[in-house]
Amino acid sequence: MRYVIVSVLKKDAGKFNNTLRKDVFDKFGVKSSKLPAHFTIKSPFESDDISQLEKTLNIFSNSNDATPYEIHGYDHFDDRVIYMKVFMSNDAKFVHDKLIDELSSINYINFDSHDGKDKIFHVTISSKKIRSKFNELWDYVNNIPCDFYCSFDNISIYKWIDNNWILHKEYILK
Repeated sequence: MRYVIVSVLKKDAGKFNNTLRKDVFDKFGVKSSKLPAHFTIKSPFESDDISQLEKTLNIFSNSNDATPYEIHGYDHFDDRVIYMKVFMSNDAKFVHDKLIDELSSINYINFDSHDGKDKIFHVTISSKKIRSKFNELWDYVNNIPCDFYCSFDNISIYKWIDNNWILHKEYILK
């Protein structure tokens, strides 16, 4: 089975991202992730048994506090991805990195530069076939204010079923 681990944006920031992604799709025909608004903790991986992951996340979420982070403006990866810029607080980065250390002990979870401790935290707006519309899309989103105060308060496992990401389990940080 294919899984991904994310932290879902909730409240105003999550609503904003979900609405903006739909708006961008309606206006420009460019798609994004099938996941709700989120930042990625671990990119998709395969496993037949995630019981060790579930146990690890249960312990971790019950022993770590929710921490603040902010979202301000937009950035992009070349002309391939446009995203909302995430600024982790020192506390949020510490909790995130501790989580990466814990998850690294699980044999089927391996991190690389895109999803380990040194990743560029971001919340994707558009990432599917945007090159031909990049400049127009970039100009469009940059006219929309994007400033939010958020909480790294959940760790969510999604699994790939019938060509869609379905929530498997959400762990709430204390």
